[in-house]
Amino acid sequence: MAAVSAVRIGAPLAWAVATIVVVAGFGVPTSRELVLAWVLAGMLAFSASNLRRRLPRLIVDWAPFVALLLVYDLLRGFADGLLFPAHELPQIRLENALFGTPAPTVWLQSHLWHGAADLRWWDFAAWLVYVSHFLVTPIAAAVLWTFAHDRFRRYAYMVCGLTVAGFLTYVLYPAVPPWMAAQNGNLGESNRIVPIVWGHVPVAHFDALFDHGVRYANDVAAMPSLHAGYAMLFALFFWSLTPWWGKPVIALYPLAMAFALVYTGEHYVVDCVAGWIYAIVAFVVVNAIFDRRCAPSARQLMAD
Repeated sequence: MAAVSAVRIGAPLAWAVATIVVVAGFGVPTSRELVLAWVLAGMLAFSASNLRRRLPRLIVDWAPFVALLLVYDLLRGFADGLLFPAHELPQIRLENALFGTPAPTVWLQSHLWHGAADLRWWDFAAWLVYVSHFLVTPIAAAVLWTFAHDRFRRYAYMVCGLTVAGFLTYVLYPAVPPWMAAQNGNLGESNRIVPIVWGHVPVAHFDALFDHGVRYANDVAAMPSLHAGYAMLFALFFWSLTPWWGKPVIALYPLAMAFALVYTGEHYVVDCVAGWIYAIVAFVVVNAIFDRRCAPSARQLMAD
């Protein structure tokens, strides 16, 4: 019994210490492979005292989830103008029609951005919210699998559905983000702030994130914003699971993500709204499917 308790405490502690050492030595992981390997190692650590029973379940539950996310990363770079040329002016016209001229990205940067040599606290805050995109969803899925397993599959299906819908849209409607439109002279002055700030953070690396190729490097995957979509999906799913004092943070997360994306030049407001809509649809559809499947079981229990 003492040995089991030692493993139950020691394995998660060892994983936590290893996490601190790796982040301090090599930076914050942002590539999908590293993040997934990290969360999988964490789940194994928290399951170490009952590994014989939980390891097969881990493989069955996570193999399809991991495979889809990795295939998405593999194909996303190839969706860059695969079927249609990238769209640039429609988003700008819609943004100007809704918010006037200049577009929100240009307006925010004209008031808040002081250049790479004069970074302010809100630049780092926007960077932090942006980076949370790469960590929050897999961590949330891992926490659900470890501590609320009955809810894991719903969340995993929602994430997968949102990811597939986003990828198909990127193929059918490649869209230029604000920072690229500004380089083409069609928007006004807009800087790509995230990599600038990233270079000033001592425990972070970003090379893989902005490489061109088969990873995250589809520069015209702006509509919808999956950054905004994943943040909204997280808020929707965990709203009912969060105590009252945590609900303001949950509610503010999608708004903070949208602000960070627009301010840093990564997305238009309309991209973020589209991401929210995709997330809401994924949330509603998957819940409806699961509720319909669970209804016969509930009726059977009542009959018994």
